[in-house]
Amino acid sequence: MAEQDQPKRRGRPKKDPNAPKASYNVSSTERARRETQKRVRAAKKRAEKTTKLAEDKRYYARKIEQSAKRVEDALKGTKTCVIDQQDLSILPPAVQDLVGESDVVFQPNPGPQEDFLSASERDVLYGGAAGGGKSFALLADPLRYCHNPNHRGLLLRRTLDELTELIDKSRQLYTKAFPGAKFRESKSTWHFPSGATIWFTYLDKDKDVTRFQGQAFNWIGIDEITQYPTPYVWNYLRSRLRSTDPELQKHLYMRCTANPGGVGGWWVKKTYIDGIEPNKKFPAFDIDTGKPFVWPDGHEKAGQPLFFRKFVPARLTDNPFLMADGQYEAMLRSLPEVERKRLLEGDWDVAEGAAFPEFSRSKHVVESFELPTNWPRIRAADYGYASPSCVLWGAIDWDNNIWVYRELYVKHLTAEELASKILEVEELDPLPHYTVLDASCWNKTGMGPSIAETMMRSGVRWTPSDRNRLQGKMELHRRLGDDPYTREPRLRIFSSCQNIIKQMAGIPLSKTNSEDVDTKAEDHAYDALRYMVMTRTSGYASIHKQLGAIKNHVYQVQDEVFGY
Repeated sequence: MAEQDQPKRRGRPKKDPNAPKASYNVSSTERARRETQKRVRAAKKRAEKTTKLAEDKRYYARKIEQSAKRVEDALKGTKTCVIDQQDLSILPPAVQDLVGESDVVFQPNPGPQEDFLSASERDVLYGGAAGGGKSFALLADPLRYCHNPNHRGLLLRRTLDELTELIDKSRQLYTKAFPGAKFRESKSTWHFPSGATIWFTYLDKDKDVTRFQGQAFNWIGIDEITQYPTPYVWNYLRSRLRSTDPELQKHLYMRCTANPGGVGGWWVKKTYIDGIEPNKKFPAFDIDTGKPFVWPDGHEKAGQPLFFRKFVPARLTDNPFLMADGQYEAMLRSLPEVERKRLLEGDWDVAEGAAFPEFSRSKHVVESFELPTNWPRIRAADYGYASPSCVLWGAIDWDNNIWVYRELYVKHLTAEELASKILEVEELDPLPHYTVLDASCWNKTGMGPSIAETMMRSGVRWTPSDRNRLQGKMELHRRLGDDPYTREPRLRIFSSCQNIIKQMAGIPLSKTNSEDVDTKAEDHAYDALRYMVMTRTSGYASIHKQLGAIKNHVYQVQDEVFGY
């Protein structure tokens, strides 16, 4: 076969047996060069080690100096000092003996911070202005039980970033309060020498509360609770508050902090703020019905409150460290009006996008007093069954001003039951001259009577409300403003009418119609007030001529639409 016809070989070519072998001999010059490089590297390492030792000595010297300064401050009795066992251990024994038991880890500021930490109520909110020391007080509160090995605490934030900030603050306090305390990053939990634990975690979704199913804590804290849009998480966590330890059973505590506003400001305000005197304990109640939680019949404590709550207001002026140079206060004063009132003044009534920014508790809310009998009375109502029914009673003075003096705010009442409640309330009052009910209550869905007809058959007379929502809102704006002659508002509300006060302070504007309120918000008391101010209450001379009939409890419907 010819050479060109031979098939080509695949793979590596065979080594040529006749090729010269490689030599691995190193010349003396190369060996000298390599030895020199080795000696240079060794010298650099010795130099680096010497430098590090010098830096460590300088660091240790600074550490001793700082610890000595903290001990010196402690011996002088200053409030700001924080020393721990580690500080003492690097000082001479004579100095350690001199310090003794005088360690100062944390000392609360006088006022609200002390009130919060000394509160014995089951459920306490520490809320108000920014910079009052709320978060640091919340961190310090569970430490009083860390000597007990059965102590289990839970501290919660809404998001992970916010939780990280809280953990960083805890590192400043916990190891100093309890030398030997360790923070385990994997479980985000503080472990104390006694065996006590405090779990730091976040919860951004309501459905994630199932993580705590089967868990038990004797102390639960929620920082910035107004960031939760509903009370669902708060309610569920309260069910985890228990302990089998006899000592801890006496100290089962729920602690929360908050600034005004936020997506959950409405329910936090309803639970702790509305109608509540600050720094006074009050029986816990159902925020939907307003009824207090009491022990059931048959129990030895039947009728007594299940537990008590307290609201401790926070103020920037309570924190002398932030107030010292005035820089933080100046920053808060520069904020837009709504945020300034919330964060500087701790105002819970102001709301972003509030429909009635001119409403003011100090201006439009008055304490109850005995109304003159010759002031005509007016009754207005918005009916609901699943949603609340609101009935408002007002009086009209000689200057055409309206004084709202009573409210009835109830749920799950039929038309007949609501009529019975109204008759009961009005039993000893002058009969109203004007009465107005939501016009939709005259609508019929079947063969039976309408809601309005049912109530009138029960003895409670009504006339249909004005349906113009925009005009009703404008009339409320007018009445909230000052009369040009008297310099007083044309609408006043008694302090006992908490629901209408709350809604006038916080009801927001509609996101789709800036001329109206948000109808998805709680607006039943607002609607009743709107019906009241839109009732045709002109012709007061004729009203006062008919007072004799009113005084004699004679109700005369002279107009089928407006009731006069």
